[in-house]
Amino acid sequence: MSGSLKSVEWVGNSLENLKVFPEEVRQVVGYALYLAQCGDKHPSAKPLKGFKGAGVLEIVEDFDGDTYRAVYTLKLAGVIYVLQAFQKKSKKGLATPKQDLDLIESRLKRAKEHYANRYTTSEDK
Repeated sequence: MSGSLKSVEWVGNSLENLKVFPEEVRQVVGYALYLAQCGDKHPSAKPLKGFKGAGVLEIVEDFDGDTYRAVYTLKLAGVIYVLQAFQKKSKKGLATPKQDLDLIESRLKRAKEHYANRYTTSEDK
């Protein structure tokens, strides 16, 4: 697979957050991101509600009674931006808390700016 893997960019503290997840969860997230780099999709990766058409996916992994999530976007060609990784604290409902959605939205905007500055040429702009 020479050169066909998409790059992975970490936005904000998403990598630091992922590093404190249990090993088993980190392995699932890592494999899911690897599959995304290859253009494939992990079974536990699904569209994040509230981001219709934005190409934002979340990997949800349950471990030892806790739920962990990693959120990434495929919207920007050739690059995967990991926008957030967090342990879901709320026990009520499946919905992602508004504060997390707001953070993901602001990081998606930062990812788009980073992409425009780093990955597009002056002819693309």
